[in-house]
Amino acid sequence: MGVGSNLIVRDGGIRGVVVRLGRGFNGIDIDGTTVTAGAAALDAHVARKAADAGVDLTFLRTIPGSIGGAVKMNAGCYGSYMADVLVEAQGITRSGERVTLTPENLNFQYRQSDVPEGVIVTRAVLRGLAGAPDELLARMEAQLAKRNETQPSKDRTAGSTFRNPAGFSSTGKDDDTHALKAWKVIDEAGMRGARIGGAVMNEMHSNFLTNAGGATARDLETLGEAVRKKVYETSGLTLQWEIMRVGEP
Repeated sequence: MGVGSNLIVRDGGIRGVVVRLGRGFNGIDIDGTTVTAGAAALDAHVARKAADAGVDLTFLRTIPGSIGGAVKMNAGCYGSYMADVLVEAQGITRSGERVTLTPENLNFQYRQSDVPEGVIVTRAVLRGLAGAPDELLARMEAQLAKRNETQPSKDRTAGSTFRNPAGFSSTGKDDDTHALKAWKVIDEAGMRGARIGGAVMNEMHSNFLTNAGGATARDLETLGEAVRKKVYETSGLTLQWEIMRVGEP
């Protein structure tokens, strides 16, 4: 696991060993427009350090996760994705073999990739476009301000709960379409503010499943499934979980 920003661990826990990459896997090195980042490096830190060096990886600034998770999930926002900037990733298998993962064999799709089962991503090589540091930093500040206006960034959430049925992220542009956005179909199903136990679909942004206090993993997952059922009943759409759920009930 990285920083757990897109994860629900079920109440029964995990029967096994959990590996969390930390120091030693969070380095960030820049050579021209090529950025090599350890899998534990935070997306936001990579974006800021790249911007300081005149490299545009600004889309990573508002993604609350680590680079390893960004590769695994093909993280993206504002119309840009990890698939657009990844040169290659390094990983290690359960048997200790080092492997190189390319965009071709990762088969990136919306919010998913084909990282082989059992492989732990250890670092990624990214290539961004050149840009003026001041302009890149200003862009990220604007993106942060917009996120804080529209998303519950201070609440206890695991980020976006469901993938957009449209199959792509919000672009952040004025002409962005809201058709087939997860939050919109959740609203149309009347599930904004829905609650089970300590779990609630956030009033500020209804695609954020929130621990409003004392929520169990069962509360969160049960509410998520109730939302999926109601959305299917009202629109015929089957929402796909974006949050990973692991462990035993």
